[in-house]
Amino acid sequence: MLSEKSAATVRASLPAVGAAIGEITERFYARLFAAHPDLRRNLFNRGNQAAGTQRQALAGSIAAFATHLLDHPDRRPDAMLGRIAHKHASLGVAPEQYDVVHEHLFAAIAEVLGDAVTPEVAAAWDEVYWLMANALVVIEKRLYEESGESGPRPWEVVERVTETADVVTFRVRPADGGAVRGFRAGQYVSVGVTLPDGARQIRQYSLSGAPGESVRQFSVKRVAGDTVAPDGEVSNHLHAHVREGDVLELSEPYGDLVLGGAGDRPILLASAGIGVTPMVAMLAALAADGHDAPVTVVHGDRSPADHALRAEHTAYAAKLPDAAVHFFYERDAGPDSRTGRVDLGRADIAVRPATRAYLCGPLPFMRAVRAQLLAKGVAPADIHYEVFGPDLWLARQD
Repeated sequence: MLSEKSAATVRASLPAVGAAIGEITERFYARLFAAHPDLRRNLFNRGNQAAGTQRQALAGSIAAFATHLLDHPDRRPDAMLGRIAHKHASLGVAPEQYDVVHEHLFAAIAEVLGDAVTPEVAAAWDEVYWLMANALVVIEKRLYEESGESGPRPWEVVERVTETADVVTFRVRPADGGAVRGFRAGQYVSVGVTLPDGARQIRQYSLSGAPGESVRQFSVKRVAGDTVAPDGEVSNHLHAHVREGDVLELSEPYGDLVLGGAGDRPILLASAGIGVTPMVAMLAALAADGHDAPVTVVHGDRSPADHALRAEHTAYAAKLPDAAVHFFYERDAGPDSRTGRVDLGRADIAVRPATRAYLCGPLPFMRAVRAQLLAKGVAPADIHYEVFGPDLWLARQD
């Protein structure tokens, strides 16, 4: 994929670029938003920008892509590219925006590295960028065609359900009365809202209802801020202001954490906190499809009262002929649950050979569960995950 000349130059300059990639991405976003303030207001997540996680994700993806080109010159990192492309498609990213990114990213590289950016270095990294960008454009075009996406669509809220003190479920239907396209269990939609300052902010939320319903359902956890990041603008807006009869803008479903050819293989669904949402949809799909192979359901939360969609979580699992449910709570665990954090090492939790595992929750939780699965002999390729927000775990798998 990468020419031999560029590969040699990238290999030689990668340490310098890698060491400065954090500063480069910081300069890049500063330049980008100065030239195009509408992008910060209406496309990029302002909370992630404030916390710096978007910069980390961009830096990680560029470094990972370049490293992959050097280590595997004949193989494209499709898993990484597909995950990014799904996020981009849900946001409505257009091909011409890659030209804008290129302009400001390479200006930032030149500013940070100065004379080290010789014409040869610039040309080599230019080749890396366009290999990645053009691959994403092709994948995103296919995703748009498959989804029939022609821009966000207005959806009316027909029901609002309080799940816990911090989680609300919204059930929506097309405001124009049109048809509801199907989705694959585990996918998410982008939800766009106009905030009091006039900014249009977009967030992704997993669909938590059963595929095939005439309405769509997504559940939102109110995000509390801290010293690094502010309160979640969109989640708090949805909790405080959106009621039955209101209209929201939704994208078509996207996301690559989907049940793939479950067949007769054992399935393990592990979640924590609001990561339960795609898992409930997956359980609903398995029950509807008559899946009869073993299914292990594992979930961790602060308490039963904090466990969103707990009734659905339990009910869908009960519809499966061979399902085992294991709930872990930090406090107030009952006779049907356990106190403490998720622990797959327990003797009563079976992780069978050829298990296909799906994970969703905070990154430390997923790292811990993945390590436990690997220790039990689950193949790395059979462990799939979803991250809410910028994927700081991107391309770091075995």
